[in-house]
Formats: sequence, C-alpha cells, structure tokens
Amino acid sequence: MLENTRPRRSYDSRSRRVQAGRTRARILEAAQRVFLARGYAGATIPRIAAEAGVAVETIYRTAPGKPGLLAAAVETALAGGLDNANLPVEQRPGIRRVIEEEDPVRKLQLYAATQPGVYGRAGGLLRVLDEAATSIPDLAQLRERYAASRLEGMRRLAQQLAEQQTLRAGLSPQQAADILVTVCSRANYDSLVTERGWSPEDYQGWVADTLVRTLLVR
Repeated sequence: MLENTRPRRSYDSRSRRVQAGRTRARILEAAQRVFLARGYAGATIPRIAAEAGVAVETIYRTAPGKPGLLAAAVETALAGGLDNANLPVEQRPGIRRVIEEEDPVRKLQLYAATQPGVYGRAGGLLRVLDEAATSIPDLAQLRERYAASRLEGMRRLAQQLAEQQTLRAGLSPQQAADILVTVCSRANYDSLVTERGWSPEDYQGWVADTLVRTLLVR
C-alpha cells in the first residue's frame, strides 16, 4: 500500500510546484499590466488580484506587498521571463553569449542586441519604479541597486575588452564602462525609439556602431 502511494505523493508535489509557478507567472503578468495602465499609486493589490484571477492572499504569498510586487515585475521583465529571472545575470542566455564571445566587435554587437528587448519589455515598468522611488525608500534603494548592478556589468564587459587589449588607446576600463552605461541608457532608447520613432533594429544598429567606433582600437 505504501509503495502505491509514494509515486503519487511525488507526482502531487511536482504538480503543486508547476501550478505554483504558473500562478506566480500569471500574477506577475497581471501586475505588469496594471502598473503600466494605472501607475504605482493606482495599482492596488485587489485590482492586481482581480486581473490575475486570484485571491488577495495569494498575491501576498507571491511578494511582500506592493513594493515587492513591483520589484518582482521589474526583475522578471528585465530578465525576459521567470525562468531567466531565477538565473544569475551572467548565466542568462543573451549575456552568456556576450561573455563567451572572443571577437571584440561581435561582443559589442551581441550586447547591443540585448538592449531593445530589455527596454521594450521593462522600460515602462522602470518609469513606474522611478515615479514610486521618489516617495518609497525601499523602491529608491531598489533603483539604486539596479543602477549599481548595471554599472558593475558594464565594468566587467569593459575589463574583458581591456584584457584582450582591444580598447582604444588612452581609454581606461572605467571610462569604457562609463561610455557603455551612457550609450546604452534608457534615456537614449526613449529619445530615439519612443520619441523619434526609430525601429528597434535601427536603435540596435546605432548602439552597436557607436560602441565599436568609440571603444575599440581602430
């Protein structure tokens, strides 16, 4: 009798984990829609629960309140989905390809290719975060952590180029990282794509061309 029930318990456990993952994904997708439509102040937990088709209590099991829910929604959008969000940044497929690429021109082109997707998915939520961070200290700290993490990633990329001896003469790794942060800023994406109507492909090409011409040995 025990032998017959063990497989069922294992199956039920896996099934519950799968269902919990689907519920979390549905909640975060609903949170993204509501935050984008209503802003931080208008995105109430009951409204997000209704959008996701779950109880309010289920929302609180997913994230610690509205700040935590926005943080999870932003991170999931930046990563390109829950599966990627559960991985360290350097193990996410797009970034992994950048790290492993040996050719410096191709490396920068691959990094440029990640940018339209990042801002297309997360740009609106990052604006919501900017709005909320002015009055909510936890979200201000989260925004600072994102900025620091982004700068650290740029420093690692610049250091790789320096170790390959492919940085332009007179350009330090720190200066290269600063250029990467500036060229790949959300402000440039918003200016060129959102305001001026560039296609994501044109924006990606501009980022790649600007980085290659500015950073690398000619």
